[in-house]
Amino acid sequence: MIEIMDTTLRDGEQTAGVSFNASEKLAIAQLLIEELHVDRVEAASARVSKGESEGFRRICSWAASCGCLDRIEALGFVDGGVSVDWIAGNGGKVVNVLSKGSLRHLSGQLRKTPEQHLADIAAVLELAVAKGMTANIYLEDWSNGIVDSPDYVRFLLDGLSRLPVRRVMLPDTLGIFNPWQVEKYCGEMLSLYPDLHFDFHAHNDYGLAVANTLAAAKAGVHGVHTTVNGLGERAGNAPLASVTAGLNDQVGRRVALDESRLTHVCRYVESISAVRIPGNEPVVGENVFTQSSGVHADGDKKDNLYANRLLPQRFGRIRTYALGKVSGKANIINNLDKLGIKLTEQQVKLVTARVVELGDKKETVTAEDLPFIVADVLKSAGPATADNIHIVNYSLQLARGMRPVAIVKVSIHGKEYEASSPGDGQYDAFMKALWIIYARLGKEHPVLTDYQVSIPPGGKTDALVATTISWKNGDSEFKTRGIDSDQTEAAIKATVKMLNIIENINIKN
Repeated sequence: MIEIMDTTLRDGEQTAGVSFNASEKLAIAQLLIEELHVDRVEAASARVSKGESEGFRRICSWAASCGCLDRIEALGFVDGGVSVDWIAGNGGKVVNVLSKGSLRHLSGQLRKTPEQHLADIAAVLELAVAKGMTANIYLEDWSNGIVDSPDYVRFLLDGLSRLPVRRVMLPDTLGIFNPWQVEKYCGEMLSLYPDLHFDFHAHNDYGLAVANTLAAAKAGVHGVHTTVNGLGERAGNAPLASVTAGLNDQVGRRVALDESRLTHVCRYVESISAVRIPGNEPVVGENVFTQSSGVHADGDKKDNLYANRLLPQRFGRIRTYALGKVSGKANIINNLDKLGIKLTEQQVKLVTARVVELGDKKETVTAEDLPFIVADVLKSAGPATADNIHIVNYSLQLARGMRPVAIVKVSIHGKEYEASSPGDGQYDAFMKALWIIYARLGKEHPVLTDYQVSIPPGGKTDALVATTISWKNGDSEFKTRGIDSDQTEAAIKATVKMLNIIENINIKN
């Protein structure tokens, strides 16, 4: 086993524009430890702000009540014990002391000799031990130090090996290393100091953070550092999800994490950090378990030929098959099967041709669009594709200083119903009026979980708006999409698609 120390709440919060409040910090710490079972969490930097103090205090109080306070760490400094007092005063028991791991940083920033710096570190460690704390130590800029001033690094480690240090943490602070250098120099540290516990801390300036972390694990380090979604200074740190999968599958260094909860935690942090997970992000990205090629879909259908060890079920996901100009019949059939729609071979060819045509025009086609494409292509209204619900008309009223009000008339299986409601916005008012009708009829409805609006780059005021809405219906989740020059109208179109999908499922059942 290898330790994972996650530093989303410390190094990850150094991402430009990212700041977590005390409640968000506590929630992330709880998710990391209780759901993912991360070994350690670096939860704060000492002396930063009152908000940092409040967040760290709340995390330590919770951790103490759960018996896991020894897994909560905070960054401290060689500052005569001020950081140690701050951490201890907020309930912390583990300090990660930031020291200088290169002679250039030592002389250029602190303007001290190696002997003076080691003495200052020893004094801080002595104070920490006196308060009953555990001390780890960062060798900041170690990657430059071990290349440019190896004698200094060894001098420092010789001294630290005689001091009460639990872990020595080797950061590639400026993200300069490649995997071959990491394996070489981490191997040297382990060989020279076999009794020390070493962690490796990667940065992603060259896009090598995950590869470097795996190289360190291969060399034999005892722990590695990550952040959720790769948050961190400049280009970020090593992403927790990719490191976890890589350690398990590529290096054979098992971790204690529950992989099935990775997607949930990563998406939660995405929502409160406002830093979107790219669609092609490994393991947790929207597209990573989506096959687009018709050849791939055909191979999967016949013998699961295009699967690897990154099975979606490991991460609480399912495999999907995208629709577009490279779709083949197998993609279409896979999606139709999931929707319970049965077509003849000739009908599948017609639907496939229409999907390819839309893809050529750069239209986005989702599985939820298929019933409408089928109905349009075949000019039919079978139970699986019927447009049983449509909006007859609606009125949205907006006045300054007053809440928006919506009046909605909807036709359900040919019978019309009407309701009105205020709301926090025009679309919110529309939805509340709609759900009043559903409540009268005793009909259940899904929950809106995400709402995204996209406008083509360079678009003008009359450009089309695409509104994509995510819904949760019982145990299933799906998306619908509407396009219009008006954002609210686009959202209403997406909503009508959702209503018909749910209604057709209910008819089928």
